[in-house]
Amino acid sequence: MLEIQEKTVSTVVILNLKGKITIGSGDAALRKHIEGLIQKGQRKIILNMARVSYLDSSGTGELVSCLIKMRREGGELKLLNISQKIQDILQIAQLFSIFDVFTDESKAVAGFLAPEE
Repeated sequence: MLEIQEKTVSTVVILNLKGKITIGSGDAALRKHIEGLIQKGQRKIILNMARVSYLDSSGTGELVSCLIKMRREGGELKLLNISQKIQDILQIAQLFSIFDVFTDESKAVAGFLAPEE
């Protein structure tokens, strides 16, 4: 089960995730939530994963899928506070480098709000 709490800072939506992102539950919940935000025109999303206890291959695939959808829509998806275990999973799958990963919420938000060069 994945719990998703949404908050907005300026023009950035932060999704505070709690639980597991796994096949059949967390992956679908995350996909539906992000698709809903895209439909509302939201293009700046941060996934706060500090309280994500487990990520399986399906959940990993869903993170990548969400990132691709966001970029296709001209947006961006950033990861915040990922555990060492999840970082290791992403590195083993050679996916860590495709994400912007932050350990500080204000820096993650500032990454969206900085003027484009």
